[in-house]
Amino acid sequence: MEIVYVYTKKREEFGRQCNFADRVAESLVDIPVDDSLKEQYIVRNPCESAIQCAPEMSEHEVNTERFETMSRGINHVEGGWPKDVNSAEVEQTLRYRKKVEKDEVYIQAIQQLGSVMEHTIRQNNAVDIYEEYFDDVIEDGCVEPPSAKTINVFRDPNELKRTATNISWYPDNAQKLAVAYSVLEFQRSSPGMCMDSYIWDVESPNKPDMALKPISPLVCIEYNPKDPHCLVGGQYNGQLAFWDTRKGSQPIEVSAISASHSDPLYKVIFLTSKTGTECFTTSTDGQVLWWDIRKMAEPTETLILDITKKGKPTLGGISLEYESTMPTKFMVGTEQGTILSCNRKAKSPADRIVASFSGHYGPVYALQRNPFFPKNFLTVGDWTARVWSEDLRDSSIMWTKFHNSYLTDGCWSPVRPAVFFTSRMDGCLDVWDYMFKQSDPTLSLQVCDEALNCLSIQEGGSLMACGSHSGNVTLLELSESLSQQQRNEKATVTQIFERETKREKILESRYREMKLKERAKSQQEEKNPEDDEENPEELVEEAEKNFWFTVEQEKAGIEKKEREAEK
Repeated sequence: MEIVYVYTKKREEFGRQCNFADRVAESLVDIPVDDSLKEQYIVRNPCESAIQCAPEMSEHEVNTERFETMSRGINHVEGGWPKDVNSAEVEQTLRYRKKVEKDEVYIQAIQQLGSVMEHTIRQNNAVDIYEEYFDDVIEDGCVEPPSAKTINVFRDPNELKRTATNISWYPDNAQKLAVAYSVLEFQRSSPGMCMDSYIWDVESPNKPDMALKPISPLVCIEYNPKDPHCLVGGQYNGQLAFWDTRKGSQPIEVSAISASHSDPLYKVIFLTSKTGTECFTTSTDGQVLWWDIRKMAEPTETLILDITKKGKPTLGGISLEYESTMPTKFMVGTEQGTILSCNRKAKSPADRIVASFSGHYGPVYALQRNPFFPKNFLTVGDWTARVWSEDLRDSSIMWTKFHNSYLTDGCWSPVRPAVFFTSRMDGCLDVWDYMFKQSDPTLSLQVCDEALNCLSIQEGGSLMACGSHSGNVTLLELSESLSQQQRNEKATVTQIFERETKREKILESRYREMKLKERAKSQQEEKNPEDDEENPEELVEEAEKNFWFTVEQEKAGIEKKEREAEK
């Protein structure tokens, strides 16, 4: 086998081409005769000299050993059907397939045959390019210090800037994000203010990818996890709107205003269902409403946030939490600082609110279960963020220090069970890593000079979007130490949560014992009032005695200082 490769050089690489033309002779320089030079003239015999201007070139030949390849294939012919199944009829074959696939023996057989088949296929290759040499080696934890860098900033294109109230990531990948823009301060809104919200492309910060045109400003927005082209938005007037991005910027359907919330719709979440069209919403009007986006004339269910069980709203909803692994359970964060744990399938409407957790002095702006430990959930409100356990209702198991500025939002990391994020009114993003330390944030990043209103992390855990008061959405890329799970992290976090839960249970039982003792003591004092009663005259006399004793001491001290001054 002869391999020849010729190296060539273009004409343009030799330099500028010489162009010659005919012209009349002309005298450019006239040098006069110098007789002194003529005397110095020496006649030389003619001589020749050779010169080569071409560059030296070298030629090399190389030929590798020929590698012989072979192609092999396998042809599978369908067969092996039972006698009572006609392979020509599609319905019978489908019915038999479903029956076999549900059998546990079938699944085990496929798993066993899959490894054997994979081994045989790998033998067909002389060199296995997919071989993993270090598959058994356990990777050490990332030693890179936690950090984050700004990738892009998406600015509200309107002249009158609005607050970025909510952010939702595109479900399939991290290429797009939807941002809801609204002015939550009623006094700051103006008649000419734009009501559009936008879908941004991550790589194109200069112009929105698409505009959403609601009839009232959007307070919250959420992508459908089963259909990335569909999304719903909660409006300032309490209505719920549904968009299909394939059909334009106008909403496909809007809930009837008479059947919607009477306050701004602060949170909407899609439910896990067969159709993928069910969602539920909450507002400060004290209701939780369930919707089917195919028919939004009225809600399918209604829950009134009433812990007194009198049938009237007593708490206003601000945030929601729903875990797909627990389809009947959900949680509501209220503007009064209480977290409600609810069960949608309770026997009676009064029993839907199962438990309540109190610990914040203001609205609960963020509420989320830990993705790895659903029994533990995070709440953000007032000046602190708290981690709770469903086993304890009286107090949280862990909490952050009280910050100087108000906290506005928070969320767990989807890839690291020990990490969560909080945003503050002073423009700082705090990253808390309980594997590293629990008293202070691992990383505090000054994202902007104004209040951060919302944040949302991408499903992969490496990108974070933060929305500010003036509508700027900052896209941050987190370092590997924050976006990759550390070695034995899950087991360590399990121990931390169990230890803190046990500690709080001990303190709670101790507090109850002290309460019981105080109650028993007060009851005993009520039974024997004569023994503990003191004469009021004696108390007055003793108080006067103490008073005059103090006055005499002060006078003696003053007289002593005067004598020392005279001397």
